[in-house]
Amino acid sequence: MNNHLSSSLLTWLRCFDAVTRNDSFTLAAQELHVTQGSVSQQVKKLEEYLGMPLFVREGKRLSLTREGARLATASGQAFQTLNQAVGKLREARRDHNAPLNVSCSPSFAMLWLTPRVGELLRGQDGVSVRIYGEFHMLDRIGMGQSGLQAGIRFDPGHYSDLHADMFLDEWLVPVATPEYLEQHPEIRSFQDLPPSLMIHDESAWHNAPHNIEWDTWIGATGESSPKHSGVYFNLSQLAVVAALTGQGIAMGRMALVYEELKSGRLVAPFPYAVQSKASYHFIFTRSPSGKTEHFQQWLHQAGEAFVTERDELLDQLGITKVSAK
Repeated sequence: MNNHLSSSLLTWLRCFDAVTRNDSFTLAAQELHVTQGSVSQQVKKLEEYLGMPLFVREGKRLSLTREGARLATASGQAFQTLNQAVGKLREARRDHNAPLNVSCSPSFAMLWLTPRVGELLRGQDGVSVRIYGEFHMLDRIGMGQSGLQAGIRFDPGHYSDLHADMFLDEWLVPVATPEYLEQHPEIRSFQDLPPSLMIHDESAWHNAPHNIEWDTWIGATGESSPKHSGVYFNLSQLAVVAALTGQGIAMGRMALVYEELKSGRLVAPFPYAVQSKASYHFIFTRSPSGKTEHFQQWLHQAGEAFVTERDELLDQLGITKVSAK
């Protein structure tokens, strides 16, 4: 006897499985979107193929024979396994086509990530990344509700329900335009800087201490701390723009002011770079997808390349790196 699972035999088994699960020819027909007569005919052909009855029909009651019960168990498990496998493949395909949604600190997104993200997509046909400029604190529930797969944040990296992978450290350098320093020749050292001319990022990261970046730089360089005043912004990029327009001296993060220092649009009036107490972290759940892992690997590669360029520029500018105390 040929035991090959032909298309006809699979059709008969599919109808039989639907009847056993629904305990009804009528409900099975509705599930399969065919007529009740068609289902009955398919099950009859299966019984003829096997040479034995699979159901005991007593009026409107329908029950399985002993052989029918054995076949129902086997067919149910087989179709369930097939449904799960097909579902996982379809889900994997949807995940492959769906964009990777990443929440990123706005200043970092605009000044560091955006000029480089094209490298990630080069040669990756069909891969799509959506970057959302946001700076709220991330948590697992919020990311799930927002449809986010990952995030990038500048902070100390303390997360209770998410994984924070540090891919780039940060160094702090006060910056101003050459024209601004020419207009203020009295500023020869930090002690000459009036507090009113200091430009601040009001909240360096979520719940960061007030004035943390200026205080970190001052403490590491051995300068005495002034009474802070001047202009405060809620985005580091805005503080950089204020410096670029000659409003004072801002505390720059090297990842955000690298291009301006390299071009000479900004200069460092005090030749010290101090390591920040925060770094750039890639935030994701503890079961990342393949696209998330690919993005994470690219961030590390891009971060390593930038560190080399950054340190070379600091050397060229005669800026000394000092660890924070």
